[in-house]
Amino acid sequence: MSRAKIWFVGAGPGAADLLTLRAAEVIGTADIVVWASSLVHEDVLEHARPGAAVLDSKTMTLEDVLDVYRRAAAEGLTVVRLHSGDPSIYGAMQEQLEAVAQFDVDVEVVPGVTSVAATAAAVARELTVPEVAQSVVMTRMATRTPMPEGEDLASFARHGTTLALFLSASRPKRLQAELLAGGYPPGTPCVVGYRVSWPEERVETCRLDELAATVRAMKVTMHTLVLVGPALGASGTRSHLYSPSFAHTHRPARAT
Repeated sequence: MSRAKIWFVGAGPGAADLLTLRAAEVIGTADIVVWASSLVHEDVLEHARPGAAVLDSKTMTLEDVLDVYRRAAAEGLTVVRLHSGDPSIYGAMQEQLEAVAQFDVDVEVVPGVTSVAATAAAVARELTVPEVAQSVVMTRMATRTPMPEGEDLASFARHGTTLALFLSASRPKRLQAELLAGGYPPGTPCVVGYRVSWPEERVETCRLDELAATVRAMKVTMHTLVLVGPALGASGTRSHLYSPSFAHTHRPARAT
């Protein structure tokens, strides 16, 4: 009997062609694919081989999923656990990794394209503009899941850099208020992306003082990412890397 293997695979933001080549190949090797129909687009399942068992985790608990892994260990099966975006970002992967450590299985993680990258691409913006913002903070507003001490939105907003806000669109008025309280100017550019790269994708841009109204007008709560920060509207700067006067390992400086 072959040794069991559990793959944790990033399914990307939605569109099947944003799945990585490695992810597609791995899905095709699985005896069992566990996916969440509420988070992962069904087109991704086209890579599953005929005869593979496909289980929807939408109604499953962690214990239910672990039963699948336990069966895989006993029968020498390959399981692919599909996570939306990248499994390391709000993927509830760590608790699974800790649990499967007790099973006699091999484990490997395949990264995926995040909704942050997909949303930035949808509006054709760079999130790290020289002399404007050189950091991207991926975070969320405290709702039913509390935030660790020191990770409140106002504290992050004080940095004035780019914020990518997951799981925060259900309370847009509070979201706007906390970002303003942290020091972002009212005119700070924002992007609201709903199911970016899905067929029903919707993307809107607005000022921070219009954020709550924009989210409410879109009538979205779930599957929504909010980008905030000056880089989203910046122009007129350029990187040192491609400046003629900047020398690096592969190119000497040029006189200007």
